[in-house]
Amino acid sequence: MVFVTKFRHKVFADRHLSRMEEIMRDVCADFEAELIEFNGENNHVHLLVNHPPKVAVARLVNSLKGVSSRRLRQEFPDLVQHYYRANKLWSGSYFAGSVGGAPLSVVKQYIEQQNRPV
Repeated sequence: MVFVTKFRHKVFADRHLSRMEEIMRDVCADFEAELIEFNGENNHVHLLVNHPPKVAVARLVNSLKGVSSRRLRQEFPDLVQHYYRANKLWSGSYFAGSVGGAPLSVVKQYIEQQNRPV
């Protein structure tokens, strides 16, 4: 999955991404899903998630984006300036793709190689 910030604004530093990974791991656990790999850059994040077929991707995405947005706003007052119109951190869109045929090691390597900000 890939989530981008509203208007692709450069928002995140490493400390934001580290906390966001913890938050998203907790949300995945609530859905009986596993966050296998997480990384991001200053305006987007990549997630490799293993989720059961009974979990609708749209519901999982909605929770991941909603909970992370809410908690980051509470924990990092410096991010408030990036919450445009209706207090939204994330763009309304997302990318979700299946990697059932690709080796997970290749996908994990791609995510690990993101240019994470300092």
